[in-house]
Amino acid sequence: MNQLEGPVAPEKRKLKVLGASLVAAIALTGCAPAGLNTADYGNAAEPASNDVAATPGATAGAAPETDPSAGATAEAAPGDANTPEISDELATNELKAQKVARMGTTVQDENGFVLYRFDKDEDSPAKSNCNGDCAKIWPPAVTNDGEPKLSGVDESLVGTVTRADGTKQLTLKGWPLYRYIGDKKPGQWKGQNVSGTWFVIQPNGTKNLTCLPAVSKPVAPPADDTSGDAGGSDSGSDYSY
Repeated sequence: MNQLEGPVAPEKRKLKVLGASLVAAIALTGCAPAGLNTADYGNAAEPASNDVAATPGATAGAAPETDPSAGATAEAAPGDANTPEISDELATNELKAQKVARMGTTVQDENGFVLYRFDKDEDSPAKSNCNGDCAKIWPPAVTNDGEPKLSGVDESLVGTVTRADGTKQLTLKGWPLYRYIGDKKPGQWKGQNVSGTWFVIQPNGTKNLTCLPAVSKPVAPPADDTSGDAGGSDSGSDYSY
C-alpha cells in the first residue's frame, strides 16, 4: 500500500493546484462587470480591504455617519451670483442608489451611469481638484439648483461645491461626484480604482470596495470637438488623474 502512495501524491498535488487555479479564475470573472473583459481591469481582482484607501470614509460597507453639516453647500466663491447656467442635458438631475452585479450598491445619475469620488478632492470643506483635462475624463455632476431627485440617498448628505469655473457640482457627504467617460453604458464601473484614486461611491459617501481591480490608467481625454472625434479611447493613457 505504501508503495502505491508515492507516485499518487504528485498527481494529488497537481489536482489541488488546478483546483486553486479554477477557483481564482472564477473569482476573477465574478469581479468584472458583466460582458466586459477582465483584462480591462488589470486582469486581477483583490478582496475588499479596510486598509486600501488612503482617505477618510474608505471602509467598505460602512454605515452612514450622522453629521448635520455633511450635506451643506460649500462656501460660495466670490462672484457666485454669476454662476454659469447649466443646460438640462449636462446637469445631473437625479441621484439614486442602485445595485450592480458583482459590485453591489452604487450611486447613479438619471441615466443609470455610475458615479465616482476622487481621493485628491477634499470633503471638509468640499473641494474639487479635478479640472481641465481631468474634468474631460471625469465629467463633474454639475447642477443649477443643487436639488436633484433622490432615491435611496439621504437628502442630508447631498450638497454642492463651487468649481474653479464657477459651476456648481453635486457632493455626497462632502465628496464631489463624477462620471467616467470610460463607462460606455449604464451600470458599467470601469473607473473603479483608476490611478488608485478613483472609486465607485456608495449612498453614504464611502467607497465601494466590494470589487477592487488592479490599479489601471484612465482613458485619454476626448479630442477637440473640431476633430470630429468623440474621444474616450478604451486604451490606457499616461494621464495621472
